[in-house]
Amino acid sequence: MKKKVLVLCSILLPFAIVFTSFISDDPSAKDIVSKAENNAKGLSSIMEMTIQIVRPTWTRSMSVKAWSKGEHYSLMLVTAPAKDAGTLFLKRVREIWNWVPSIERVVKLPPSMMAQSFMGTDFTNDDLVKASSRIDDYTHRIAGDSVIQGRKCWKIEMIPLPAAAVVWSKVSMWIDQKDYLELRIEFYDEDNKLVNVLQCSDVKTIGGRILPCKMEMIPAGKKGQETVILYNSAVFNTTFSDDFFTTQNMKKAK
Repeated sequence: MKKKVLVLCSILLPFAIVFTSFISDDPSAKDIVSKAENNAKGLSSIMEMTIQIVRPTWTRSMSVKAWSKGEHYSLMLVTAPAKDAGTLFLKRVREIWNWVPSIERVVKLPPSMMAQSFMGTDFTNDDLVKASSRIDDYTHRIAGDSVIQGRKCWKIEMIPLPAAAVVWSKVSMWIDQKDYLELRIEFYDEDNKLVNVLQCSDVKTIGGRILPCKMEMIPAGKKGQETVILYNSAVFNTTFSDDFFTTQNMKKAK
């Protein structure tokens, strides 16, 4: 009997090894979020976009140019309309700075301002300036899958770590399983109430990458209100020095 068991184990062992390798190849929830982030930004990026603020009785547009390097550095410049042109937001590791042309001052933004609206839009300062980290400030789990815009997606649930200074109490993301595109994100408050929904569409090649080029932030329960971001151009993996992302260099951005 022992010989038979040994023979059976020797036969099944290779299949067990192969099966285990298949399991280990499955990406973790954190890996999925990280890959989606890297796909959207690359090692570095320069992007030009239009931001449209839509309200039931009026609309307003602004143009923005943004530079980024990894997770720790970013710079956003408002180029239009004229009354806002020259406004800058700088992220350097965990610090956020704002250059205000009208008073010619650089102002450091406290963490409490991350939940406030970015220049009157439905995006928060944190949504666009990225003071918090989706990778380091949350736990991640795969909560299921579904189909969005004909693409099979993972649903990733993210809960902030106890010590993390983040805006939301929960974030749910739907990430395409083929191209790692972020197609839908839901943002919840401390009462687990849905606050905002980000819908991403118009998937096409920009800057040599397949990305959604239209993002609509829609507040829950506010009919006729949204903010739309349209990507106009993108360049990825250019070379930046860390010194580009400094308060001294902010006013030179163009």
